[in-house]
Amino acid sequence: MASTFGHPTRRGLLRNTAWLAALGAAGLDQPAFAQTGNFDWKRFKGQHIEVALVKGPRPDVLQRYQKEFEDLTGISVGSEQVPEQQLRQRNMIQFASGHPAIDVALLSLHVEKRVFGAAKWLMDLRPYLADPTLTSPDFAFDDFAAGGKLFSTQADGRIDTFPLSLDYAVLYWNKEMFAAKGVAYPKTLAEIADAAAALTDPAKQTYGFVARGMKNANTYVWACLMLGWGQDSVVDGKLNTTGPAAVQSAELFTKLMRNYAPPGVVGFNWNESQTSFMQGTAAMWIDSSGFAGPLEDPTHSRVVGKVGYGVIPAGPVAHAVGLTGDALGVAAASEHKGAAYFYIQWATAKLNEARFLQTGVGVGARDSILKDPTVLAAMTPATRAWAQCMQESAPLGHPCLPNIIPVTEFRDVFGIALTNMITGGDIAKELANATATFAPTLAKSELG
Repeated sequence: MASTFGHPTRRGLLRNTAWLAALGAAGLDQPAFAQTGNFDWKRFKGQHIEVALVKGPRPDVLQRYQKEFEDLTGISVGSEQVPEQQLRQRNMIQFASGHPAIDVALLSLHVEKRVFGAAKWLMDLRPYLADPTLTSPDFAFDDFAAGGKLFSTQADGRIDTFPLSLDYAVLYWNKEMFAAKGVAYPKTLAEIADAAAALTDPAKQTYGFVARGMKNANTYVWACLMLGWGQDSVVDGKLNTTGPAAVQSAELFTKLMRNYAPPGVVGFNWNESQTSFMQGTAAMWIDSSGFAGPLEDPTHSRVVGKVGYGVIPAGPVAHAVGLTGDALGVAAASEHKGAAYFYIQWATAKLNEARFLQTGVGVGARDSILKDPTVLAAMTPATRAWAQCMQESAPLGHPCLPNIIPVTEFRDVFGIALTNMITGGDIAKELANATATFAPTLAKSELG
């Protein structure tokens, strides 16, 4: 049968070669897996698996080293990167059909965990983890950070994914633009707006701030800001989206996006925000942590060596950093579960997680990597500064999106409200309308 997904294209693998080349300098281009002891990586030789990955710099790394896995195991892999929201929609359609065309799925745990968990679309990995003939002695599941293991474990105790990365929100800032205006790095969330005002000059097409403005995607930014008021958007299964914390954090988001962001920001997702920042037209950008690699790539970025990696400043009530996470799981309907399990073992192993860190594309989910002096010593000064930001952010990490089944609908409904706010809508009314619209959906989902 023809493959549903093709192998990575040459163009895709050559993208960001400048920052990926750092791997070779660090010795990470060398094969690091072998048929050692009694563990047989060739057990499923000759099988073929399909892997669906979200479009982004971490999957770039996995695809670059895919042949390493194929040579190690004798398993052939078809993989494709799909834009985030399209992948989520396709996952839902394929898995709900009962016959997904993929063996390995990459999930955004902050969005898809409870949906996949309730439907049991992914296999429980615990029996394979306990089998020494299926789990390499080097895999070290206990090395995963507590937040990663918590994200990957369902409420009933099933472990149905392995964490691939933990993303902490970061305030990326252009040190050159700050210095030119004599602006100090903000110490509080309120000071972000003050700095943005000082750094905005529409006549020169430079703006103080940029972030995701597109509906659904923008909810992430608002939720991260709301943590500074010590509040989650859903508490004990009920919406917490009309009180002072929700309104004041939305006021800050709206002020930044309406007054100090580039024109058309209501259509920006992370990719457009990244482009604006890396072209030097935006002085600050709040987003997840996996962008240091592209920002320091001289073939694409105009801000190489100018980027500051800042811990999200404290809010008026709390100092917390928004946390999200991605993970890989094996389709319960897969006919090649063993081969797929070998792939997710390889993809989330220490070597690949070190590759993520050293190239600045993600933190990974393993405690040992952030603390490994060899890994850190081989990093460039820029990515080492980014890693320092990750170390300081980790103790402040808190999930920013609600752990609910209809989280996509939550993001859609409140995303529309946030977009309306940017274009002039009344903040309190928009939140009240969104809350009234979404409350029945949430209540129904919580009934089980």
